[in-house]
Amino acid sequence: MYSFKNDYAEGAHPDILQKLIATNLVQHDGYGEDEYSVEAKEVLRQKIQNPDAAIYFVSGGTQTNLIVISSLLRPHEAVISANTGHIYANEAGAIEATGHRVITVDTEDGKVAPAAIENILQAYLLRPHVVKPKLVYLSNSTEIGTIYKKSELEQLSAYCRSKDLYLFLDGARLGHALTAEGNDLTLSDVSRYTDVFYIGGTKNGALLGEAIVFGNSDLAKDLDYMLKQKGALLAKGRLLGIQFLELFKDDLYFSLAKHANKMAMKVARAIKKLGYDFLTEPVTNQIFPILPNDVVEKLAKRYAFYVWKTIDADLVAIRLITSWATDEDKVDAFIAELETASVPIKR
Repeated sequence: MYSFKNDYAEGAHPDILQKLIATNLVQHDGYGEDEYSVEAKEVLRQKIQNPDAAIYFVSGGTQTNLIVISSLLRPHEAVISANTGHIYANEAGAIEATGHRVITVDTEDGKVAPAAIENILQAYLLRPHVVKPKLVYLSNSTEIGTIYKKSELEQLSAYCRSKDLYLFLDGARLGHALTAEGNDLTLSDVSRYTDVFYIGGTKNGALLGEAIVFGNSDLAKDLDYMLKQKGALLAKGRLLGIQFLELFKDDLYFSLAKHANKMAMKVARAIKKLGYDFLTEPVTNQIFPILPNDVVEKLAKRYAFYVWKTIDADLVAIRLITSWATDEDKVDAFIAELETASVPIKR
């Protein structure tokens, strides 16, 4: 059984493990004050072309979303998200547990547009009887594999600033978005057009870890308190700093994401050749082919993946995810299995 269920089934890139071993007995200050974390933050500031950015390393994505959102919002304020957004669909009410409502907008492509935000703002004018929308949450790539173009993020940024809204981008799979075919965003663009975003390591070669980046450091004045209070300030912060230092040395981070995308696109091309459709156009390492039930049943005997959505009585959309470590031989074997399983359908 080979898994296409997620992009964190493997451990960590060997360079990270080797660096952890090599530095294992070197003593350093704790809580992110070690030289590796300090250097990694400087490297990231250079990459995003913002020397004044405030950067913090934490262990996971849900933890990141909870801490960032709850630190920026006052008790009566709410966050706007796509209905597919991770904070709404996959975090067990973590944001709501902090006292902040998640207001969703329906979207077919997983993306949020200014018009949808405007509709929300108009629906929440009855002050003080309703919550106040204050933060817009995006994911890039989105939970259904789509990406934001530069013009889209630029428009969202201008709109949010005109409405005094924070713009927060979940970058759990940011590497995959920025290396996707057709992408025109850079890491510095993301920093320029958002108030805060994070660079995901967990899903792109790290053992664990995300880098929170505040382009405007004034917004992060008390984030260290929040990290400590929420249990996110690791005593052995070096473990996170070392990983990001390795990931952004020689752009390993982007090389790993490119490999994951390449493997996914190889599968996508084979699926298209067989005549199948997709829930969303495949561009990143998450693809959502629509397949007949009997084909899915045959594939499930040797491969693990999620059945994402029922299309009708005969068809379902499944989610296939490739990773930085996906073996191309396994991809080829999957394609061969799919072609075999699809023969009766084609006839």
